[in-house]
Amino acid sequence: MYVQYGAIIYLTDCAFSCSLGSLATPKTLQAAIQHFSDYENCRKFMVAVRWLDEIVRCPRCNSDKVTYLAKARLYRCYGDHPKQKFSLKVGTVFEDSPIALEKWLPAVWLIVNCKNGISSYELHRALGVTQKSAWFMLHRIRLAMAIKVLHQGRRSRLRSRSGRNLHRWQGEKYAPEQKATPDHRSLDRR
Repeated sequence: MYVQYGAIIYLTDCAFSCSLGSLATPKTLQAAIQHFSDYENCRKFMVAVRWLDEIVRCPRCNSDKVTYLAKARLYRCYGDHPKQKFSLKVGTVFEDSPIALEKWLPAVWLIVNCKNGISSYELHRALGVTQKSAWFMLHRIRLAMAIKVLHQGRRSRLRSRSGRNLHRWQGEKYAPEQKATPDHRSLDRR
């Protein structure tokens, strides 16, 4: 049900879709905007996606001795390290963004559920953000989706003009289907 949201975080697994069964799934854009307009729903969703056992851990020391600071919307780790406070955005594509999760999550829903793609102008009109912010969000989400596709095992086999692999995945050998034609600049001119 929530499989499409696997693209929003770099560190998530495909197996998390089973653990999100208790969360309500919005079916329409209007339902997604209403559902994610409440920060508590966003927080519950992000905790369920990032930490499959729903125990919040510090992203720096992996300690589970953390406290939620409701007024600041931050977590505080009691480990002995700098940057003890962290938000739900740390370690995700939402990191270093002034845009709230209440805008990010409907944007993810909209981009993932639109089968023909979406423009930044359309995202700007749907969410009520500036077109520049919509462009920024769109590129971040597309980056996360591309990384997720690569981590799922789909391989991108790019070849140079000589027919060799530009990217080899885990030592896998790849035989080109046909011989590449030599480049006219590489011909021996005598």
